[in-house]
Amino acid sequence: MTAPHAVVRPASPSDLKAVADIYTHYVRHSVATFEETPPTVASWEGRLDDLAERKLPFVVAESNGAVAGFAHASPWRPKPAYRHTVEDTVYLAPDATGQGLGTALLEAVIAESARAGTRQMIAVIADTGSDASLALHRRFGFTDAGHLVAVGYKHGRWIDTFLMQLTLATGCGRHRS
Repeated sequence: MTAPHAVVRPASPSDLKAVADIYTHYVRHSVATFEETPPTVASWEGRLDDLAERKLPFVVAESNGAVAGFAHASPWRPKPAYRHTVEDTVYLAPDATGQGLGTALLEAVIAESARAGTRQMIAVIADTGSDASLALHRRFGFTDAGHLVAVGYKHGRWIDTFLMQLTLATGCGRHRS
């Protein structure tokens, strides 16, 4: 269930300070991201511009007038043959979990990615000790695609990642060049 008064909408430059603040929490206090230095608002502006140019979604969840989470789809890998595959990213403000915002954000990113003609979506999920992100992705039909052991080192420990994959409806059975 989505939080009361929550809306998912395209991110705008005025949202990026809140996006940076949310992500900074995870950079500093968790292994959910392998970033070790929080990106600046300027780097988020560059990401927003890049994704817009690629026609890929970058959305925020606004609850009670404040950005409570964000999500986007970005290129999976830089090599040209991967151009029809994206990786999703979903982060919520620490006090905004358990309200359905992650579900609403991921739903929007999947739908917008499909509309953009993307064929596959990959989730790279760090083993944080919580199954919440795995469960979220499974609810949308993502299937297990791999388990990478000790591929990240952060906060004094080695971290595994789980790979999950979703074939998007508009990409099924179609060849795009």
